[in-house]
Amino acid sequence: MSSNTEPPSATLESVQTHPDPATPADTGNPTASNTTATATTTATTAVAATPPASRRGYGALWRGVPKELGFLLLTLPVVVIALSVLSTVFFTGVGMIAIFIGLFVIVASLYIARGFGVVELARLRWAGQPEITQPAWQPRGVAATPMRTLLGPLINGHYWLYLLHGMIVNFLVGLVSWVVTVVWLSVGVGGITYWIWGRFTNGDTDERIWLNRTILDWMFPGNSISIDPFVGETLLFLALGIVFLLTLPLITHLFVRVHQGVARGMLGAWGSEALRREVADLSASRGAAVAAEDNSLRRLERDIHDGPQQRLVRLQMDLASAERKIDTDPDAARALLQEARGHAHDTLEELRALSRGLVPPILQDRGLVAGLESLAARSTVPVILEMRLDPELRLSSEIERSAYFVAAELLTNAAKHSAATSIRLHATLREHVDGSTWLDLWVIDNGVGGAVVAPGHGLAGLDERLRGLRGILSIDSPVGGPTTIGAHIPVGEMVARTTSADSAA
Repeated sequence: MSSNTEPPSATLESVQTHPDPATPADTGNPTASNTTATATTTATTAVAATPPASRRGYGALWRGVPKELGFLLLTLPVVVIALSVLSTVFFTGVGMIAIFIGLFVIVASLYIARGFGVVELARLRWAGQPEITQPAWQPRGVAATPMRTLLGPLINGHYWLYLLHGMIVNFLVGLVSWVVTVVWLSVGVGGITYWIWGRFTNGDTDERIWLNRTILDWMFPGNSISIDPFVGETLLFLALGIVFLLTLPLITHLFVRVHQGVARGMLGAWGSEALRREVADLSASRGAAVAAEDNSLRRLERDIHDGPQQRLVRLQMDLASAERKIDTDPDAARALLQEARGHAHDTLEELRALSRGLVPPILQDRGLVAGLESLAARSTVPVILEMRLDPELRLSSEIERSAYFVAAELLTNAAKHSAATSIRLHATLREHVDGSTWLDLWVIDNGVGGAVVAPGHGLAGLDERLRGLRGILSIDSPVGGPTTIGAHIPVGEMVARTTSADSAA
């Protein structure tokens, strides 16, 4: 399974665009007029870039040299500008702190430090390093008031770390990495080209070849070998240049990794923040699940009240009337009993339909694939099935039930509101880059399009149901069509493929 989250290639000519659930937005109802998409925060992390392997071959190191050299050679001007600007603004604010306006100057220096930090993170990404997650600058659930915007950085530790990084740490690390890189590159390039420019250097010949003389005297004492001084010096510098160039990828990669490590520690989000976001996401998904379950129960209560309950009342009245007429008017009583039997039959069928709405028997007996096939067979609009699932695949009952109802609602909406003549139902399992497994359901129609979330309508309920499972409902439905809706549900380690023995049991 691939990690691609794009919808399947269209076989309907009208299907042209597809949503990418990796960029969640708000979802919609197909009866409306614009396009939105919605997702949980976990989906955002689910599409994070795959970090490169920690061990790279020598050839791969050489392929990264141009970008790493560009990063390191530009480091000195970047860190000097950062040091000059930040120290000037910050210490100016410290000097003016007595007149209160210095406080705002210090806040300005913190915002400037944040800007330099963002630039450093962008440079590291350009150099081929894994992306570093930035801190959550605005706490969740806290309004961005003007006072918080002006003074909030003073109590946010990330701003001070960015200031320390831009004003001191990055300058020291950048200065060392720039000097070593320039020296290494100069010795390497100069050594292998010395035979070109060496004869044109100024100075006495004996002074220029002292290194060559020293090495030859050490290797061959007593001047037992005679060699042209310039040739010897050229060979010496050539060997030195080759060694430095061969080790250049190691040096550039080492210093870029040092910058990456410093940035990750000082410019990245803290682990505690990720934990807090996880707790907030779990609370939100639990609230969405409770809300969706409450809506389902209310709808079931309303359906029972409006359907079977009324029929049972009528049945009770017919039986009472038949009981009164059974002695005086047997024919009328017989007619009432026949009518009551019809009401009992209709009530039973309606209760069966409602029970299928709770847990469809085919879903319990044969699994999700058979359930989706039955939905496609009952659709009033022709459905093209694309089942890329093992027919014996069984997921947890919670996920199978939710996926079934999502598909049923999407097919119903397409049949009722889209004026479509053909629908595609695509289902597959996708292994994400983080190792988790997702179930992808796509419903694509060639109808009139137009979709937006409307409270109380079908897709709003689907959105709540999926958010309760920490899933995504994505929609692309421009006015004029086509409509492409994807439901993406993380199944994690709950996937269980049933064997024939399990099926028999």
